[in-house]
Amino acid sequence: MADSTGLNAATGAPLSDWPNVQQAITKILTTRIGTRVMRRTFGSDLPNMVDRKMTPRNVLLVYSAAAAAIEKWEPRFRMLLGSVEELNAAGQVVLTLHGLYYPLGHLGDYSVVETQNLRVIYSR
Repeated sequence: MADSTGLNAATGAPLSDWPNVQQAITKILTTRIGTRVMRRTFGSDLPNMVDRKMTPRNVLLVYSAAAAAIEKWEPRFRMLLGSVEELNAAGQVVLTLHGLYYPLGHLGDYSVVETQNLRVIYSR
């Protein structure tokens, strides 16, 4: 039985467990804070950082923004490491996140843990 279930945003098909978490994290990181009606604090600062020059300081800010948003909105994943895989002039950022997946984290149960990685692609 699935630990958590939702719907695929693109197809409407059922989406469970780790794929559901991947979709949730992508939605969190690609949503600009203040754009959701009735949930103004949802999202991350990542969309505001895409046009900045990617100095070491700003790359660290990208990691920090991702980790803070995931910590706030997704109890099933804890980011341990991040890497910027691609930045381009078209305003695209590709992040690879490494961390711990807690299948029952949304229930407050952190006794089961797996390591997982995901890629998040943000395009302006």
